[in-house]
Amino acid sequence: MSDWIAIGALAAVGLLIPIGMMTVSALLRPSVPETGKSTTYESGETPTGGTKIRFNIQYYMVALLFVVFDIETVLLFPWVVIYRPAIEGGIPMMDLLWPMLAFVGILAIGLVWAWRTGAVKWTRSPRAASRKTERDPN
Repeated sequence: MSDWIAIGALAAVGLLIPIGMMTVSALLRPSVPETGKSTTYESGETPTGGTKIRFNIQYYMVALLFVVFDIETVLLFPWVVIYRPAIEGGIPMMDLLWPMLAFVGILAIGLVWAWRTGAVKWTRSPRAASRKTERDPN
């Protein structure tokens, strides 16, 4: 039971120190309201435009595909490292090969689907396309 007391004491200290520091800071800091404190800070530059900017969905799609295929690499590497010792240890080759082929096959199907739906095709934003037509009507 003494282990749980130590864990509880550590959790309490871990919560009380930050809460105490924020409370003391809120009580002691000076409060000087001014308009400059509520403005957007852009590295010392005066902000231009609105704060709500619409990002192209392609940024998120590329990031998501990167994460998926990055995880594939992370899962393939240990399999490659133990493949030869497992074969030498007497495990049949097909018992090692089929699960990884199924995994890579599922990812290949996902890549083909992403390619066919245009998820990996980088397109221009409507705003950039409208600017181009305003400059050059051809």
